[in-house]
Amino acid sequence: MKYKQWPKRDPIKNYFQLPNEIFLLGLSPGALVVYSYLLCCENRNTYQCWPSYKTIGRAVRMSSNTVRKYVCELEERQLISTESTMVTTKAGLKRNGNLLYTIRPIQLALDQFYNQQLAQMDVTVERQRVAKALALRSDSAHSA
Repeated sequence: MKYKQWPKRDPIKNYFQLPNEIFLLGLSPGALVVYSYLLCCENRNTYQCWPSYKTIGRAVRMSSNTVRKYVCELEERQLISTESTMVTTKAGLKRNGNLLYTIRPIQLALDQFYNQQLAQMDVTVERQRVAKALALRSDSAHSA
């Protein structure tokens, strides 16, 4: 009897892709886990999904408030966008539904990240220039 170490799986149904560039963005581990779960749930045609905070929390073993914090981080990094939804109950009442998550192209997040990095470098260079100018002014004042 031949032993098969790896079971045969349908690559379309059982897997999802995580872009390599995601590791360049310096995300917190929690945000990375939530992003991974959203990618796992997304509709591959519309790039959307709508799990609740509670559902995400159960899947990744976090509280709803913690999930909310990481969803906000992902929105700030432009990896996802969210929209509120409405649900009509059987009694005809309108209630808030789950958020509708749209997974955005990774390139948008990378562009924003690199622009922030360049802006931080500009600020650092300017601070160094001012510090050097103040040091020169201080040296000339002491020698006079």
